[in-house]
Amino acid sequence: MDVTAKYELIGLMAYPIRHSLSPEMQNKALEHLGLPYVYMAFEVDNDAFGRAIEGLKALKMRGTGVSMPNKQLACEYVNELTPAARLVGAINTIVNDNGYLTGYNTDGTGHIRAIKESGFDIKGKTMVLVGSGGAATAIGAQAAIEGIKQIKLFNRKDEFYEKAVDFAKRVNDNTNCTVTVWDLADQHRFREDIAGADILTNGTKVGMKPLENQCVVSDKSMLRPELLVSECVYNPHNTQLLTMAKEAGCKTVDGYGMLLWQGAEQFKLWTGKEFPLDFIKKAMGFN
Repeated sequence: MDVTAKYELIGLMAYPIRHSLSPEMQNKALEHLGLPYVYMAFEVDNDAFGRAIEGLKALKMRGTGVSMPNKQLACEYVNELTPAARLVGAINTIVNDNGYLTGYNTDGTGHIRAIKESGFDIKGKTMVLVGSGGAATAIGAQAAIEGIKQIKLFNRKDEFYEKAVDFAKRVNDNTNCTVTVWDLADQHRFREDIAGADILTNGTKVGMKPLENQCVVSDKSMLRPELLVSECVYNPHNTQLLTMAKEAGCKTVDGYGMLLWQGAEQFKLWTGKEFPLDFIKKAMGFN
């Protein structure tokens, strides 16, 4: 890539960030299409996020991706949220139009697109969703928008639990989906709800390095072949949850699907161009 003075900067703000495949994926796509942008990762946590956004505007960056732990906080720093982003209460994408910042959430559309690409129809189905951070709520919101009937949301009673309750109320008030929130410590209910669900989705970082030896499901007897198991984590590619699900005969959707489709939507928001999907699948080894 021959970078000239005409190039603009796109960022990714998160902490930790050095494990991310997004810079490699986005830069390959930009270079392939000959577009004058460079995508860079910046280690930014909640404490530094406000200053980083001021820097984004001062440097006239085209925008930035937003990942953990900043997805919910980022909503406070944009001028406008899309309707889906308001429903989620978190964003993963900021577009800068001459200092006017718009917040989007492509995590949910990306993950649901990956599920659809696997041949699974979510309409009228029941999902058990683990987690209530930015990725999990984005998936839940998009699933509700696209016709899922019920979401059983499980989260530990930590600092996110009340946010999970607030999220459930927003979805229940604004869609035809019913969301209920339960404590993940209630493993009896967790097991029962998985037994009655069509989809189990991990929306947490459990399974991601350095938590790669952990799993949201305690044993594979909780899974059955009729269940679709989807994963947000892509590093490692085969998480403990996916390994367990395959052993139980479940159909699975790995974290690469969400990474690919949410990134494709981000790419179009920043550049106005279609993402070179087939090229990236081959270049990144996602086939």
